[in-house]
Amino acid sequence: MNGSGGIFARSALLIVGHGSTVNPDSSTPTLEHAARIRRRGLFAEVACCFWKEQPSMRDALRSLESNDIFVVPNFISEGYFTESVIPRELGLSGPTTVVAGKTIRYCDPVGNHPGMTGALLRRASLVAPEVPADSTSLVIVGHGTGLNENSAKAAKQQVETIRRMGIYSQVEPAYMEEAPLIAEWDRIATCPSVVVVPFFIADGLHSYQDIPVLLGIREEIGPAASKAEAFSNNPHHLRGKTLYYASSIGTEPSMADVIVDQAAAALNSPPLPPGLQPA
Repeated sequence: MNGSGGIFARSALLIVGHGSTVNPDSSTPTLEHAARIRRRGLFAEVACCFWKEQPSMRDALRSLESNDIFVVPNFISEGYFTESVIPRELGLSGPTTVVAGKTIRYCDPVGNHPGMTGALLRRASLVAPEVPADSTSLVIVGHGTGLNENSAKAAKQQVETIRRMGIYSQVEPAYMEEAPLIAEWDRIATCPSVVVVPFFIADGLHSYQDIPVLLGIREEIGPAASKAEAFSNNPHHLRGKTLYYASSIGTEPSMADVIVDQAAAALNSPPLPPGLQPA
């Protein structure tokens, strides 16, 4: 990890999540990562804000006392929210914005960090610790569709990276709403043991409701992730294969390190010329 207490000692960290009005577990990983970072004492302040929950982005920014603020989007990829919504809500004009005496450094989303690969592999290993990787199919699930093409792209990049590492016998992407479909996982996977890892930030509606039904683990949509058994009843013997279903990559504790690293990387982003700063 690149960061240390010295460079952030007088700075604030603001972690931005999506949140949800219908899923109480959506914001949990963001809040947990913030708590981990706060306990380490790296930053003078550590706060969270959300698009669909409180505190809102604007309220959170105003609540910070530090004059140097790092904003890290806890999103799986670049896209509409990281490129449009967050900059608009926070009044950002680029990688570095100076407004009202505060320097706000806008960092890359966590999904862009190379540490995501290690987090994916750890999550896959934990869900199937005794299964030999060299005789296992690893399937990484993204959302798919034109709604967020970058999400599918991010999953494909992880697949290509892990393939090159030669750890698993087979590594394939699958999607909820575009080919190859996760509903056809048994046709995608060629090995008798299959590990499925959702490439999502939180265990939301997709990971605990939709994907288990598509996999065949459940016959109908179930309760919130905190009450569900979708992640705890491994392995599942389905369609002639042994299936291991992991919780979303964003719940991996090491994501806290990724967040800090994204903040450290932002220190290399030069500020915009004064004439381009917002009033």
